[in-house]
Amino acid sequence: MNFRIKSLDDTLANAERKSLKRSLGAFQLTMMGVGAIIGTGIFVLTAEAAQKAGPGMMLSFIIAGFVCAVAALCYAELASMVPVSGSAYTYSYAVMGEMIAWVVGWALVLEYAVAGGAVSVGWSNYFVGLMDRSLGIDIPEALTKGPFAGGIMNVPAAAIALLVTWLLVIGTRESASVNAVLVIIKVAALSVFVVLTVPMINGDNFQPFAPNGFWDTTGLGIAGAAASIFFAYIGFDAVSTAAEETTNPQRNIPIGLIGSLGICTVFYLVVAAGVIGSIGAQPVLNDVGMAVAPGSAEFAAICAQPQHAQALACSGEPLAFALDMLGWEKVSQVIGLAAFLALPSVILMMLFGQTRIFFVMARDGLLPGADTLTKVHPKFNTPYVVTLITGIAVTAFAAFFPVGVLADIANSGTLFAFLAVSIGVLVLRVREPNRPRPFKTPAVWVVGPLSLLGCGFLFFSLPLATQLTFLYWLIAGLVIYFAYGYWKSPLAKPRA
Repeated sequence: MNFRIKSLDDTLANAERKSLKRSLGAFQLTMMGVGAIIGTGIFVLTAEAAQKAGPGMMLSFIIAGFVCAVAALCYAELASMVPVSGSAYTYSYAVMGEMIAWVVGWALVLEYAVAGGAVSVGWSNYFVGLMDRSLGIDIPEALTKGPFAGGIMNVPAAAIALLVTWLLVIGTRESASVNAVLVIIKVAALSVFVVLTVPMINGDNFQPFAPNGFWDTTGLGIAGAAASIFFAYIGFDAVSTAAEETTNPQRNIPIGLIGSLGICTVFYLVVAAGVIGSIGAQPVLNDVGMAVAPGSAEFAAICAQPQHAQALACSGEPLAFALDMLGWEKVSQVIGLAAFLALPSVILMMLFGQTRIFFVMARDGLLPGADTLTKVHPKFNTPYVVTLITGIAVTAFAAFFPVGVLADIANSGTLFAFLAVSIGVLVLRVREPNRPRPFKTPAVWVVGPLSLLGCGFLFFSLPLATQLTFLYWLIAGLVIYFAYGYWKSPLAKPRA
């Protein structure tokens, strides 16, 4: 097999021929990262973590955050060396070859497009609840759920996906400005939550700390919760996909990556402590005293029982639920409103990352219609064709498919991309040790392997069905690559 590699010099030169407008600074990148990270994970998955790990979710957040931290340090070095859109796809192309790059780019579709569709559906649930509680408007289920969930079409989910697509077409700076406002709203909401819950912490609520143990083949335990909670962190690497639109990327990309991850990790740990310590977070059990996997039919049946009505694990809005339990009903409504306002910023960053990766893959000649896909809007200076195509696809996905296990599927694609980056930073240290590195990963021969092992550990802590789904997805991607990209790539043609 010929692993065709595009050199870093060729990668940078190709980007200059069809480049995007540079308009983003360190603050905007950090806000983009926070906007992409804080969202469905902390507002929704806290309940799932409670069912899987109980109070042990605190350790799950630390494990997932640590894996992201070491991966972020690897990302920062490569992003500062190659300030070009495309994230892990671009890095893999220059380091490990075209076929691996295609597989990584294909895996990133699971991270961005699947997660974008999932968050759109999550936003729809908040929207429906808000309409019911605030205005007394009961939207028929046929219009708020896809056919697999007993409805016809999730109209609100489709609407928010289309709105975000339109915003991205208008312009990157405009999108970033709206995102910054949404970030402030949700950070303020989480701050209020922390202020109200931390003083109510009761140490007894942390016992037993790990009711389901550390690891289980069904996805329960601290490791299983960490693999799911990882969804609460994905998105920080979207900052690196904006490298081509960043001023002074060698300085600002590392700041955006590490700064956003640091802010979010602190928030997650404090919020988790507030939830657990104030109302408790023990998993609900079946008739034989065993915990069951969240999202299953058995779990839904258990949560429908009256004795579990006050269980955190059964709540669809865990943070608002916790405040309700503490008697802060009005504030809980505000938290729900903040989540409703905040989730579009996550959708925005998911679509942003996906469009930029498709843009670069088309520019590299691996997608059909490359000349059309790489068109930049004459007024807005955005890759509007690929943005519209991606937006329509995510809209259809959000309209007709349920959330289900999408978070775990998105995690599988993300972890694979992180694995590629972890290998890439080490390979380049050996292959091109003298190439300028504006940001150098500290203790790279410790951090790199830790990132590699951590990502592998979380991947194999996902449910087996998710791992198999990812395998089938990769096989489909390879079929597409060898049917088109392998033959049409510029690297397939001998140089004059």
